[in-house]
Amino acid sequence: MAGKISQQKAPEQTLAEIRYLKQLIEARTPIRARLTDNSEVEGVVEFYDTGFIRLTREGAPNLFLYKHDIKYLYELS
Repeated sequence: MAGKISQQKAPEQTLAEIRYLKQLIEARTPIRARLTDNSEVEGVVEFYDTGFIRLTREGAPNLFLYKHDIKYLYELS
């Protein structure tokens, strides 16, 4: 039928986040994360899970950042 609109929902997860985090880990790309309280932390993503990201930092303690506390992150290099 012409003009019929699809009623399918968009997928819950596209796996793009997983691919991106794996790429950051493999390349050891330095990132900066802006948190919901507007503070920022820098480091290298070493591990991730469904709920958090482990950020390894030089000269400072490593951090476990809950994903719901991250506004955004971006690459430094």
